[in-house]
Amino acid sequence: MGCLYGCENRLRPCFLYSDRYIRTFSNISPEPRGKSLLDHLAIKIRRMNVGKEFRLSRIFKDDGRSVIIAMDHAYIYGPMKGLKNPGDVIQKTINGGADAIMTTYGIINRYYHLMKGKVATILRLDGGISKYQVKDLSKIKNWSLLYTVEEAVRLGVDGVIVMVFIGAPCENITLDILANVAEKCEKWGMPLAAEIIPTGELSTHDPEVISTAARIGAEYGADMIKTNYTGSVESFRKVVESCPIPVLIAGGPKMRSGREVLEMVKGMIDAGGKGVFFGRNIWQHKDPTAMTRAIVKIIHQNATIEEALKELFQEVV
Repeated sequence: MGCLYGCENRLRPCFLYSDRYIRTFSNISPEPRGKSLLDHLAIKIRRMNVGKEFRLSRIFKDDGRSVIIAMDHAYIYGPMKGLKNPGDVIQKTINGGADAIMTTYGIINRYYHLMKGKVATILRLDGGISKYQVKDLSKIKNWSLLYTVEEAVRLGVDGVIVMVFIGAPCENITLDILANVAEKCEKWGMPLAAEIIPTGELSTHDPEVISTAARIGAEYGADMIKTNYTGSVESFRKVVESCPIPVLIAGGPKMRSGREVLEMVKGMIDAGGKGVFFGRNIWQHKDPTAMTRAIVKIIHQNATIEEALKELFQEVV
C-alpha cells in the first residue's frame, strides 16, 4: 500500500503524530505553513508508533518537558549518601512533582507500589561493573546489556535507558548495544533514552563534543538524550539545535549550592533543552522534595531562579 499523502515510500502508508508529540520532538510549530498538501503535512507525517507515543506522553508533560529523577547509581556504587532508602527518595521526589523516575530492575520490582499511577518509570537496561572494578569511566573495557526490552514491556515501564561511553575502550560495545536496543524499542513501542557521556581525553562539557555525542545518539535511534550541560545558554543552544530529538541534562556530582543547580536548569531551558535527569543534586540535598519542587517550577512554570529559590526555604545561597 502506498503513502496516502504522495510520499516516495510506497511500502507503507504514513501516519500523523499528535501536535503534543511534535512540540516535544521538534522545534518546529505543528501549525501547517506550506501551500501544497505535502507542505501542509510535512512536519506531521511520521512513521507512527502508538505505543511509544502513549508512553512518551507519560514521561513528558504537555509542554514537552520532563523532570526525571535518576536513581540508578547504587547498582554500581552501592548505598550512596542520600540513596540508602530508595523508597524514601521515591516518595519525596514524587511529592515534589517529579514526572518520571529512572532506576534499576530491582528497585522497580521492589517499590513499584510507590510509583504506580503517580510517576512514569524508566528502566536502566545495561551495566555489569561495580565501583571496585573500574573507578575511571574512561578506562571501562566491558559493558553489557543486562535486561531486554521485552522484559521492560512485561514490567510495564514507560521507557528504557542505556549508556554510551564516548572515547572509552568500550565505546563500540555501548554503541552496538544502543543500536540493538533501538531496533527492539521500535518493535515494542518503547521510548529509548541514550545517556551519552564523553570520557578520557575528551572534554566532558565542550560544546562540540557534547553536540557530537547528542547527535550520535539520535543517529543510532534514541528518542531522547541525557548528556552534560555545556555551561552557557549560547553553547547549549548549539547542542539542542543540532540534535533532532529532545536533549535533557545530567546533574553530575553534587553542587555547592541550590542556586548553582537552578542556574544550570534555567540555562538549559533558555537554550531549548527539554528537561533533566537529576540524581545527586536532588536526593543528596537536605530537602529533596523542596529541590524537586524548585526544579519543576523552572521547567514547567518558566519561573525565574529567584522564584524557584523560594522553594528551598532556609538554604543559604
